[in-house]
Amino acid sequence: MPLMELKNVCTFYGNIQALRDISLSVEEGEIVTLIGANGAGKSTTLMSICGITSIRSGQILLDGEDISHLSPHKIVSRGLSQVPEGRRIFPQLTVLENLDMGAFLRDDKELVKIDLDEVFEIFPRLAERRNQPGGTLSGGEQQMLAISRALMARPRILLLDEPSLGLAPIIVHNIFEIIKRINTERKTTIFLVEQNANMALKIANKGYVLQNGVIKMADSAEKLLQNAEVRKAYLGL
Repeated sequence: MPLMELKNVCTFYGNIQALRDISLSVEEGEIVTLIGANGAGKSTTLMSICGITSIRSGQILLDGEDISHLSPHKIVSRGLSQVPEGRRIFPQLTVLENLDMGAFLRDDKELVKIDLDEVFEIFPRLAERRNQPGGTLSGGEQQMLAISRALMARPRILLLDEPSLGLAPIIVHNIFEIIKRINTERKTTIFLVEQNANMALKIANKGYVLQNGVIKMADSAEKLLQNAEVRKAYLGL
């Protein structure tokens, strides 16, 4: 049984259909990426999964449980956390306070402390800036903080929305290395939405290509990297 599965999901904005019968699956321990151009429906897919945008039809399953119509906080409590596009940290709160917000729904304080130590080990720069307001961090540091805040919820599956957006190439490389490390060392399953198809497919196990709200292609990441259509449309080759 997949850890997360979408079955024929349709999402509308008013009378405009954004997603058309989206079906995909994410197995436990995998990194799965959803690639596509701007406006393809990638972020809508994530917002539908998280309960922020209601689906019109279909099912979203988490470990076999239908979460399609649960409220966002109940979805988080079941082990799903999202790092939104644009990071959306709390700029007036310190790094430590932002991380505390990520653990808001937890009552296992000893484990929270362990997770905080792990986050600071993964992101030592955040440890150095723990008492600094989030809004004073660089773009790359804010992305690290957004990922860390989501990890503080101890998710079974981490959803990442365009983690490379607006970052310098050297920082993008570091962020993708960290995503891979979170998957391998913390055993966290990852669903990655990303415009940088080349980087995403290099760290993923499998991928889906979304075009105008429709899944046009699905295969192993390795095969998608070699696919002539993908290489021309998304890799610039």
